[in-house]
Amino acid sequence: MKVANSLKTLKTRDRNCRVVRRKGRVYVINKVNPRFKARQG
Repeated sequence: MKVANSLKTLKTRDRNCRVVRRKGRVYVINKVNPRFKARQG
Protein backbone atom coordinates (compact mmCIF):
# COMPACT_ATOMS: atom_id res chain seq x y z
CA MET A 1 0.00 0.00 0.00
CA LYS A 2 1.32 3.41 -0.97
CA VAL A 3 1.13 6.40 1.35
CA ALA A 4 0.65 9.64 -0.60
CA ASN A 5 -0.01 13.31 0.06
CA SER A 6 -2.60 13.55 -2.71
CA LEU A 7 -4.83 10.72 -3.89
CA LYS A 8 -6.20 12.51 -6.95
CA THR A 9 -3.56 11.15 -9.33
CA LEU A 10 -3.78 7.65 -7.85
CA LYS A 11 -7.54 7.64 -8.30
CA THR A 12 -7.28 8.28 -12.03
CA ARG A 13 -4.73 5.57 -12.70
CA ASP A 14 -7.33 2.82 -13.02
CA ARG A 15 -11.06 3.04 -13.62
CA ASN A 16 -11.90 0.54 -10.85
CA CYS A 17 -10.37 2.75 -8.15
CA ARG A 18 -12.65 4.00 -5.40
CA VAL A 19 -11.91 6.68 -2.80
CA VAL A 20 -13.12 5.58 0.65
CA ARG A 21 -12.99 7.26 4.07
CA ARG A 22 -12.34 4.91 6.99
CA LYS A 23 -11.60 6.02 10.55
CA GLY A 24 -10.65 9.52 9.44
CA ARG A 25 -8.20 8.33 6.81
CA VAL A 26 -8.72 8.47 3.05
CA TYR A 27 -8.03 5.30 1.07
CA VAL A 28 -7.96 4.34 -2.59
CA ILE A 29 -9.11 0.74 -3.02
CA ASN A 30 -9.36 -1.40 -6.11
CA LYS A 31 -11.03 -4.80 -5.95
CA VAL A 32 -9.95 -5.84 -9.44
CA ASN A 33 -6.28 -4.86 -9.18
CA PRO A 34 -5.14 -4.55 -5.53
CA ARG A 35 -1.76 -3.04 -6.40
CA PHE A 36 -3.45 0.37 -6.71
CA LYS A 37 -4.18 0.54 -2.98
CA ALA A 38 -3.15 3.80 -1.32
CA ARG A 39 -3.64 5.77 1.87
CA GLN A 40 -3.42 9.51 2.45
CA GLY A 41 -1.19 11.04 5.11
